[in-house]
Amino acid sequence: MEEISFTPSRIAIAGLGYVGCVTAACLSSLGHKVIGVDRDGNKVRAVNEGRAPFYEPGLEEIVRECAGAGRLSATTDMAAALAESDVVLVCVGTPSEKSGNFGLEQLRNVCEEIAATLPSRTGRLIVAIRSTVYPGTCEDVVAPILQHADKVAVVDNPEFLREGTAVKDFVEPSLLVIGGNDADAVRYVADLYAPISVEPCLVSTKTAEMIKYACNSFHAVKVAFANEIGALCDGMKIPGYEVMETFCKDTRLNISPAYLKPGFAFGGSCLPKDLRALTYRGNRLDLKLPLLESVLPSNDRQLQRAIDRVMELPAERLGVFGLAFKENTDDLRESPVVPLLEFLIGKGRNVKVFDPHIQIDVIYGSNRNFVTKAIPHIGKLMCSPLEELLSWAETIVVAQKPSAEMRAALLASGLRLVDLVGAFPGYQAQVA
Repeated sequence: MEEISFTPSRIAIAGLGYVGCVTAACLSSLGHKVIGVDRDGNKVRAVNEGRAPFYEPGLEEIVRECAGAGRLSATTDMAAALAESDVVLVCVGTPSEKSGNFGLEQLRNVCEEIAATLPSRTGRLIVAIRSTVYPGTCEDVVAPILQHADKVAVVDNPEFLREGTAVKDFVEPSLLVIGGNDADAVRYVADLYAPISVEPCLVSTKTAEMIKYACNSFHAVKVAFANEIGALCDGMKIPGYEVMETFCKDTRLNISPAYLKPGFAFGGSCLPKDLRALTYRGNRLDLKLPLLESVLPSNDRQLQRAIDRVMELPAERLGVFGLAFKENTDDLRESPVVPLLEFLIGKGRNVKVFDPHIQIDVIYGSNRNFVTKAIPHIGKLMCSPLEELLSWAETIVVAQKPSAEMRAALLASGLRLVDLVGAFPGYQAQVA
């Protein structure tokens, strides 16, 4: 892990709610000089008296210690707080509106207060948004309010604190994210956390904003998934706790980064079939399982997005790399490439296909029947070797992850590459 230097900083915290007060207390416990800002005089008074404004395990002790040591204080005066600070962490609420959108009133108000202090400021101020905000908020809302680009830098520093374990989550974080376009400002905010043993993820502003939503959405999906599996288990007199406890022992595929990469629709002989069977059994038990029931429709939408993306191409000759449902297999059952090809052919597109592990004359049984039923003349579309496809095509649709050798050949071809599977994450500028 890269070594990060640590120099105590002067920090203002805008908002002394759960996130703001925990952030203020914990940063001051790391040695920083921290001043919290809040319109609520009761919260300000509590902090200055060495008390936590609300109950959170471990927070009261930190507030008492750091306030007593003079490293933590609070005020209702934003201008006074910023006059003593080099960075301000904005920790105000962004509650849901009736429409489901998030409310920005508190964020706008705080940014306007910060902006009012900038004309008279001599030093540069870093504004770090800790509040959960939709991607684009820092650039489209916060930055325009602050205006003085020469005196301010905006970064996003999302929090990952859970009520009830917020202090522990801060001092033992599983993730530290700072996003921004100003490398010095991003590094400065990362250095605030230097005494904590965590490697910061330094990303773009919108990426940082989106990571927070991705994390929370995934947590919600996990809860809903476990509950639906539990409901099925209850209906079949199976101990759901035992099922999920055993499920979690698999840290290679289940509780792991496996499959958690944007790409093409799934297929194969297992996932579609088993999802259909599970939701069918749920219906027989009179159980509504909206999460599990939505997975196959969601997969269909991903396939349709790929079809739409390919149909927008102007190319006369489309080469498709991959026919099996994934790499390193010749299994064609429920491969999403088959309906993709079926649609393209139906729309009159000129298509040829290469798959390193498939010879149509050799495959047999249900594997062969699946593809020949959809595309009877599939054999006439197949190319071999890869060079035959590359010399014919104007554009290559990458529908399967290639080997290192074939990946190099695809890149060296100079052809436009439409990457459906995330095979070229480091070459976004060269592929569509």
